[in-house]
Amino acid sequence: MAVPSWLERLRASSKTALVQDGKRKIHYLFEDGKEMAEEYDIKTGQLISRKWREKNTLGGTGKWQVEVGEPTSPLLGALESELITESSSNPIFMRKDTLSSFQWRIRNLPYPKEVYSVSVEEEQRCCVIRTTNKKHTLPLDAAALSFTHANNTLIITYQKPKEILAAEEQLQKELKKIKAANSGDGDCKTQ
Repeated sequence: MAVPSWLERLRASSKTALVQDGKRKIHYLFEDGKEMAEEYDIKTGQLISRKWREKNTLGGTGKWQVEVGEPTSPLLGALESELITESSSNPIFMRKDTLSSFQWRIRNLPYPKEVYSVSVEEEQRCCVIRTTNKKHTLPLDAAALSFTHANNTLIITYQKPKEILAAEEQLQKELKKIKAANSGDGDCKTQ
């Protein structure tokens, strides 16, 4: 979105502001019904978070989608808490802007800096992150790569190569040979 039209859209929105906990919190309501909430540090003026929300297909209020800042996690015991969640050691991608720059952070990457390479692809107008870590030596197949977009989520899928599928099938056969411990047994038992 071009800067002038973005500023015009912000000016045309209905806004409310609140100062709390050293932060200036601003809520925007746009003509199309979308909402945006931002938090700025009072001392530095730095954007801390930006979230978007829009009506769902039934006209109700949707969930907040974090654009800038820490992703929000549901409180324990809240109605929206899930019984099954992603591992806390999975990489987490987030955007956190400073006063003078855009910044993207990927957390939970345990390897040293030398493993990563970050470059700009000028023709494609994108930043590319690469790693020298290779889980397997099989060549990549462009036909195995696909992506879709649903519920504000980009889903990228790469079909497992037949060699990986065969190895996983062998592992499952080995795992079935292990006798499972009953809930009253102390130690795991193997055959």
